[in-house]
Amino acid sequence: MKVITPTILLLSAVSLLTDISSEMLYPIMPVYLQSIGFSALLIGILEGIAEATAGLSKGYFGKLSDSYQRRLPFVQFGYGLSALSKLMLGLYAATGWVFAARTVDRLGKGIRTSARDALLSSETIPEHKGKVFGFHRSADTVGAALGPIFAIIYLYYYPAQYSTLFIIAFIPGVLGAFVTFLIKEKGAATTPRAKTIPGFFSFLRYWKDSPSDFRAVAFGLIFFAIINSSDLFILLMIKYRGASDLRVIQAYILYNLVYALAAYPFGIIADKLGLKRMFMFGIGVFVIVYAGMAFTGNYIVICCMLALYGIYAAATEGVSKAWVTNIVPKEQAATAIGFINGVSSIASLVSSALAGLLWSAISPEVPFYVTACGAIVVLFYFMIRFRRVRLVK
Repeated sequence: MKVITPTILLLSAVSLLTDISSEMLYPIMPVYLQSIGFSALLIGILEGIAEATAGLSKGYFGKLSDSYQRRLPFVQFGYGLSALSKLMLGLYAATGWVFAARTVDRLGKGIRTSARDALLSSETIPEHKGKVFGFHRSADTVGAALGPIFAIIYLYYYPAQYSTLFIIAFIPGVLGAFVTFLIKEKGAATTPRAKTIPGFFSFLRYWKDSPSDFRAVAFGLIFFAIINSSDLFILLMIKYRGASDLRVIQAYILYNLVYALAAYPFGIIADKLGLKRMFMFGIGVFVIVYAGMAFTGNYIVICCMLALYGIYAAATEGVSKAWVTNIVPKEQAATAIGFINGVSSIASLVSSALAGLLWSAISPEVPFYVTACGAIVVLFYFMIRFRRVRLVK
């Protein structure tokens, strides 16, 4: 059986191009936002709202995708919206407009993600899910490493000229959206349409109807979201420790390079040793990273923490999706992923805003202490839960 199909290759290429677009901007976003008057608290609120928009949209559009049993239209429209958001950021710099642009970007992510992951899942069998999702995450993260490199080159010649960089980032985003039209969805022409359109929060009812194994995994993933604030705070912390803009971006590139290199082999290992074991390993690494970021001010040590953060991401991001799609029926895959993302988004809104508040009111280290302690609780939950209920390996 051919594991990496043309559809998987094309979806991976789309993610690579889109992440070049997004990650050209992400590491400089905290600096840019502060330059136009955003406080740490306002950045936390912005990211919380953005992630809430993405998460709730993932829930609704995942349910809608399952209702229609169509994936590709959601993928195409979602990537198109995210490309448009880059152009919006380049055209105007005002608080309300930035909120609108970030919302459009996250809405696009919400529309496409659950359907895309369900499409990836449908292209393989349970024994290869870790490999497939790991391959996709590797391609995605190669783009996430290339994007900041392009940003460094641009900012070297045109320092602090962020608006033009946003417009440049629009180009690979549009290319990625065009590639989605090369994808062919299996069985799309013969699939009956849904009789009714589900309500926006209808995906929340999935908890009651879902398999017990799914509820056990979902509870841990959602609790983890409650204590895990936006990655922007990691970049803010590096800047707070005295690093230049260039060094902040370099550290972020290191994270993405490690993530890109590790995601695919970690997916292969997870298929052999067990998805849950790999995920728990990742949470353990996460604890080390957040505790380390709270204690160290040395740039070399910070870079080591960012490299470990890449290991954490490689061990959890694709693996968690593979795990979820293995424990629910195929026709419910988008709803299941969307449910977790939707509920987690509410938690992200709270956790990011709280992190910004703790940063501003007490000290920048406090959010990292809190997150590290919360991740330890998550790790113990999975360890104890696995002793009581049999889950997919």
